[in-house]
Order: sequence, then C-alpha cells, then structure tokens
Amino acid sequence: MDFFFSPKAIALIGATTNTTKGGFSILKNLMMGFTGKIYPINPRYPEILGLRCYPKIYDVPDPVDIAIVFVPAALVPDVIMDCVRCGIKGVMIESGGFSETGEDGKKLQEILQRICRETGIRLWGPNCMGLVDAVNRNVFSFVAPSIWEYGITPGNVSLIVQSGMLSAGFLIDAMTHGTMGFSKVCSIGNKIDVEECELLEYLISDNNTKAIGLYLESIPEGRRFLETCSRSPKPVVVLKGGKSQKGAEAAMSHTASLAGNSAVICGALSQAGVVEATDFKQMIDMCRALAAFPDIKSDCSGRIAVLTFSGGAGIVSADFIERHGLEIAKLSENTIQKLKTVFPEWMPVSNPIDLWPAVEKNGGRITYQAAFDAVCSDPGVDAIFIHLFAGGFALNFDLSPIADSMKSSKKPVFMWLLGERELARKAQIIIQELGIPVYREIQRAVECIDVVFKRNKRDLPWNPFFHPAVTETVKKWNKTFTESPDCLDEHVSKQILSDFGIPVVTEIVADTSSQVKEFTANHGFPIVMKGMAKGVIHKSELGLVRKGIDSNDRIEKVLTQLNDLMPTDSKILVQKQIDGSIELIAGFVRDPHFGPCVMIGLGGIFAEAMEDAVFAVAPLSRKDALHLIERIKAQKVLNGFRKSLPLDREKLADILINLGQTGLCFPQIQEIDINPLIVSDGKPIAVDASIILRKTP
Repeated sequence: MDFFFSPKAIALIGATTNTTKGGFSILKNLMMGFTGKIYPINPRYPEILGLRCYPKIYDVPDPVDIAIVFVPAALVPDVIMDCVRCGIKGVMIESGGFSETGEDGKKLQEILQRICRETGIRLWGPNCMGLVDAVNRNVFSFVAPSIWEYGITPGNVSLIVQSGMLSAGFLIDAMTHGTMGFSKVCSIGNKIDVEECELLEYLISDNNTKAIGLYLESIPEGRRFLETCSRSPKPVVVLKGGKSQKGAEAAMSHTASLAGNSAVICGALSQAGVVEATDFKQMIDMCRALAAFPDIKSDCSGRIAVLTFSGGAGIVSADFIERHGLEIAKLSENTIQKLKTVFPEWMPVSNPIDLWPAVEKNGGRITYQAAFDAVCSDPGVDAIFIHLFAGGFALNFDLSPIADSMKSSKKPVFMWLLGERELARKAQIIIQELGIPVYREIQRAVECIDVVFKRNKRDLPWNPFFHPAVTETVKKWNKTFTESPDCLDEHVSKQILSDFGIPVVTEIVADTSSQVKEFTANHGFPIVMKGMAKGVIHKSELGLVRKGIDSNDRIEKVLTQLNDLMPTDSKILVQKQIDGSIELIAGFVRDPHFGPCVMIGLGGIFAEAMEDAVFAVAPLSRKDALHLIERIKAQKVLNGFRKSLPLDREKLADILINLGQTGLCFPQIQEIDINPLIVSDGKPIAVDASIILRKTP
C-alpha cells in the first residue's frame, strides 16, 4: 500500500482549469502540499496552473506511481486500462456514477472489478474523496482548497471513511473549529478493491497514527476485520451505518429475528475490543481521547477527581460518572490537607472539588495548580476531570504547568470548556496542543473518559479459528442433516444439543395415551404435551403447547385436542414440566458478514418484544461467554430476583460455548433456537429447541 501513501509522482487524469470542478480542486491541493512530480492529464489544455498538461497518460515521459482519476464514469474503464499499459501500480478513482447510482453504474463497477482481478492493478474507490495525509501535507482529494487557509493541522488520529463527502466534512469541521488535527483520512467509497481491512492493517503499522476511527456502511469480511481489530495494539473506534437488516423479516427463528438489528454488529465489535460510536462527532471525540491515553495502568479502575469552578457542574459530572459505571474518587486525608492550604477556612473539601471559593482567595492559576498537584499525587485517583471557563472570572491562565504535571504523573486528564466564543476556540486549540482532550459538553467528556478505562479491561486477542474434530457425535448426526430438507423437529434438535453437552429436558415421543401414562409413572406430574407438526417451529402460536397436565384424565383430553389440530403424520412430544424463575433464549445464527454467531438474552414469549439479547462471534472462549452474559441488560434478574437463586453463570457459559461448537461442527446449520432456556434452581436447561438448515441452491 506504500505507493498510495508515499508516491514520488502522480498523474491527475481529469485535471481542469474550471475552478468549480473537482479536477481543479485536486490539482490545487496537490500543488499546495505534495513535493513529488505532478502530471495533469487533459487533451483540452496545454498547461494548467503553470504545469504542463498532457493529452493522455501515455504522453507522460516519466514513471508514475499512482493516478488520480476524476472523469465521467463511462470513461473510467478505458482510463484504467491505459494506466495498466503504462505500468501504474494504483489508481484512486474519485469519480462517482457507479453502483451507488443503479444498474448501469453497477455494470461499470463490475468491469472495473474484472480489470482489477485480471491485471493486478490496485483500485481505490470509486465514488470517494481519496486520501488526506495532514502530517506529510499530501492532499490527494477534491476537498475544498480553502482548507489550506486554516492550516492542514496534523494530529495522531487516522480515519477510514466509506462516505466521500463525510470525510471532507470531518476534516473541515474539526480543523476549522480547532477541535483536532488528523494524521490520515482515507475515503474509500465503494471499495471495489482497497478496503477497510487492508487500510486498517496499514494504519496499525503507521508511526504517525495512535488511534483509528472508521465509518463503515458494510463490513463484508467481518471475521477478518474482527481479527485485525483484536490484535491491534492501537485503539479502534467504529461507527457502523445501516445496522438494521430487512432480511430479518423472513427469518424463521427468534434468534435470527433478533440478529436482524444491530445486536450482531455490536456484539462482534465488543468481542474484538473495538469501541462502538453512535454518531460522527462522538467517534472522533473518542478517537482523540484514546489517542491521548492509549495505554493506562492495568490496575486503574476509573476513580475520577473532578476540579470545577461550579458546584452545579460538579454535581452533573458526578451524575454522568456514576451512570457510566465510573467512580467519584474518595480523596485521601493527605490530599484533603493539601487542598485546605488554598481553600478558605469555612469551605469543606469534597469531591467533586468546587474551586471557586479558593479561586476568589488565590486566583485561578495558583488554585488550579495546587488542586491538580494534590489529586495527581493521590493513589486513589485514576484520572482528573477539569472544568474551565474562557473569558474572565480569573480563570484565564497558562495551563502548560498542569500539562507538565500530567506527563510526569501519567494519569489521564480531561477538560470540559465553557466560555466566550472566540476565547473558547483559542483556549481549545491551546489545550489540545498540550495533549489534553477538551470537550464542550460534560456528558461527552465523561463518555470519552469511560472508553479509555473500558479499553483497559478488554480480554484479547480473540481467536477466530476453530477446526471441528470428526468425532463419533459428528458422524452420528451427519446423515440426519443430509436427509432433512429444512428444519429438524424439536426432539431431534434437542438430542443433537444434548450430545454436545447442552442440558435438555427429559422427554419422549408418544403415539398413545398409554405411552404418556408410562412416562408420568416414571417421572411424575405435571407434564407438558406438544404437537410436533412437520415444518412448524413456533408451536405456541398455533395452540400446540399444553402445560400443567397433572392427571391421567387430562392426558386423554389433551391428546385428542392436539391430534385434531395437526395432520395425521404428526407426533406428540411429552416432557417433564420445568418451572423456573428465569426464561432465557439462546441461539446460533450464521451472519452474512461475521459468520457463525452465538446469542443469549431474555426468552419466552417476550424474546422479541424485550429485545434484551446479545451476540458474539463463534468460537467463544470462556471469557467471551462470561462477558456475553454480563452484557445482558437484565442483570438484576440473573443475579436472583425476589428470593430466587442466581443464575449459574459458569453452566450458562458452557452452554454458549457448546452451542457455538455445535454450529461450527455442522456447516449445514443456519440457525439454532433454544427458547425457552429455563433457569431452574440456578441451572439452565433447554425445554424447547429447533435447528434450521441452510437452504441449498
């Protein structure tokens, strides 16, 4: 990929003198920063902006590393072939008009993909903004040249953005507002060749990048992406667009229906140690926090000291800190005594630390420095959250001594800034240059503190490789999978799950009332009777599940009712009734991008209504499984509710691990649905299950 990032010579095919066109902006940007050779290509002009312009790429006398193409889409395939014949290694196609526009554009894009496969030329784009490298001042993009007026601000965050105009918007907004600078911004558009995994690997090895943010609308190589993120020593933040899946409407099982929303993506990213953002500015705010503090001490738990000029702001900060699972640090007696040296005698010292009375007594610089030094040396404080005001009130002072203290203590420092517009903008730039992330909202600042500490607790790397052994169990069931067209009935499904170590309810398939009565003689009442009609998965909805059967008379009556509701070749399933305090749902599904995934959540009839379900990519380690259980929202229910026994998390972890292995051992399986998985006396047991097979073309 080096030739894209560090070319010695660039040809711009589609250069123009028209200042309203992208071909002019690209050339202007190249001339402002790129130090290599630039060759404009357009048969209409002998020169542009003082540079000789060539009619065709063939006419360029010197070797060219990459070409930037900005011509109408219909001309692009021929232009790419010209580049191939000239030995150019890579092309950035910044033209639009391809698959994003409909069938004609899709056909053009397929031609480009074929050229790429057959010739080996590397293609970046199309429909993209190219590359901006602020550190090396290389702007290979039609982003407005006015960006140079504000200065191309270098930074240590790099972005990979699937949208073209969005990448330009990030740059202009962040740089002109003084929010932050960037290392590299890669706009990849339709990504017919160069894609996020390859660029992510490049940026992981880039010395100028400390954190990486991605806006992606699709992750076609999901498992490769997760593996790359998992082994990245650098923080990765992802904003995923288009997380809902209409395909879920056709899903057969509850598991697949729940997988149709953002749950699979969220679970997969969490498993790989990726921070997930929910909007654009949040993504870059989190990136700059993680770039500032990529590696904090492993024993830091998130105990925060708040230094504020306002009691109200301190209270709001404490609220957000607690909401995010962080702590307001308990100050040591030594720290309290140090703070008392600058506080008036009547002012008690507590955290959040309201500095205003001390500022009135000593001024802002002395007070803030003394308070910062005191909490910085406190072993019970893991990070400091400072509130500042720009524009008076004795709060304008040189912050560089605080920055020096931060570097020597190695404790993360974050700032919330309020104040007059221009003074606040200038203060923000100064604070950022000192290496301290600064935010204009308390909530956003606390969110960013939170991700810094959460990243510190990740268990990595994730191992995506599983080689199923051809065991006797696998051999035993292979024929069943081969002969079954769509789905396995509940009884067979549970037999398979049982063979893979998943506890299932005691049951038999019965044809007569005498068989049912024999079952109750051995296992007692109450029992559950179910009608198993071919192809029917959701039996409750058809009235085929009868619970609480507690006598022989009821057996006869229910048997007749179920047989009347079903075709003649149907079966009756008889089970020992399991009563429990919790109903869960567990499942397996093959996601189109992330492959085999395991799910756990609240189950029963409320599975889809409550949507408290979480996913992870299989295979699962024990840590993966336990972390997955921790991500369920209803933790109070799992921990024992209204005197019920708490869930045995180790037993449930075993089930989730084995569930993933079941699906991985049989590539024929599309979905597994265990609903409900009843927790009885703390132990989970599968009382209903279905295995749905992949459709063959």
